[in-house]
Amino acid sequence: MPLDADLLLDRRKLKRRLSLWRGLAVLAVAVLVLLAVPFRDQARGLLPGGGDHVARLTLGGIIGEDRKLLERLDQIGRDRHVRAVIVAIDSPGGTVSGGESLHAALRRVADRKPVVATMGGTAASAGYMVSLPAQRIFARESTVTGSIGVILQTVDASELLARLGVRGDALASGIFKDQPNPFHPLSEPAREQLMRVIRDLHDQFVSMVAEGRRMPPERARELADGRVWTGREALGLGLVDQIGGEAEARAWLAENRSVSADLPVRDIEMRSLTERTLRSVFQGALEVVFEQWLGVDRVRALWQPSSL
Repeated sequence: MPLDADLLLDRRKLKRRLSLWRGLAVLAVAVLVLLAVPFRDQARGLLPGGGDHVARLTLGGIIGEDRKLLERLDQIGRDRHVRAVIVAIDSPGGTVSGGESLHAALRRVADRKPVVATMGGTAASAGYMVSLPAQRIFARESTVTGSIGVILQTVDASELLARLGVRGDALASGIFKDQPNPFHPLSEPAREQLMRVIRDLHDQFVSMVAEGRRMPPERARELADGRVWTGREALGLGLVDQIGGEAEARAWLAENRSVSADLPVRDIEMRSLTERTLRSVFQGALEVVFEQWLGVDRVRALWQPSSL
């Protein structure tokens, strides 16, 4: 039975009314989200009115280069509500470039406000490097630290491939372009060229130690042979300043930098837990497949306990 013309007209009006309300609802949600961002940033101390606080940067796992984190640290350095920064480290190290970039960013922050470092179970290699800009370094007696050095790894699978009847080949523009290569052994000239790079990176690390710990370069080089120490040993060697953790760091800031121990501590968060987890898993899988098995590993400042 055909619908009445008035009924059709009413339905069209109702449909337009519902579409209007739906659009307004979406617009309202978008406005609320935009309004919530400044309040969230204010609560974290990013905007004026967030209140004075101490920022805590937690560095765990493998240290890599993170552009967003570097930008965030530059914001922290300019934020007048951040009275001090605590760098909490529990890391065996990471890439040399990652440690270098984070070291430079923390040094910029330390030029503006107090920075202290607290070491957890491990703060070795690049994990130690990033503690050096701090005005005071705290370690547990049982902390594993040091391992001042650089490592580059590759794999030679030529004998295994030969047994399987597989022969690799490479067309390169120069004698060093395909070195190292898992399809054939590393040549002595190529080994010397790679060692040249390692020595230069190691010299840079030694300079960071000498500057950060205010010790003669010769003394820093003596300690930079890859050895690890406990926190108690590191204290005697001048690599850390005090045994303790965050409580001791807060007490030192209050006594020596006039940063009240009553100020709240707010974590510097860059990503959601889900995003960080997925990134870590994906990055770890790629490193295992492409670096450990298929070719040269990136140059790292990393403590490897299996080598001890």
